[in-house]
Amino acid sequence: MDFNDYQRKSRQTAEYPAIGHPVIYPTLGLTNEAGEFAGKIKKIFRDKGGHISAETRQALKAELGDVLWYLAQICTELGLSLDEVAEYNLTKLYSRLKRGMIHGDGDDR
Repeated sequence: MDFNDYQRKSRQTAEYPAIGHPVIYPTLGLTNEAGEFAGKIKKIFRDKGGHISAETRQALKAELGDVLWYLAQICTELGLSLDEVAEYNLTKLYSRLKRGMIHGDGDDR
């Protein structure tokens, strides 16, 4: 499966309320799911000494799937494809790598 295929198929399950602009709800969902993922990672290091078991890996995969779903909906609401976002990101990162600017901060490096 590629990103565009996932985006198209996931859209069939997109039922959420329109609250203002249609990008608002999936953006809030994305931040919530990313926070849930981060919370699970925190607990792995707090409670399990950093060990990721097969069961924990499955739970992380489920959270990452939720992150991906919301990202796909945001892209759709903005008229973007996941493929074009992924390609743009790699182009940006390889440009930074080529120029020795992969480290640091800021968008314009």
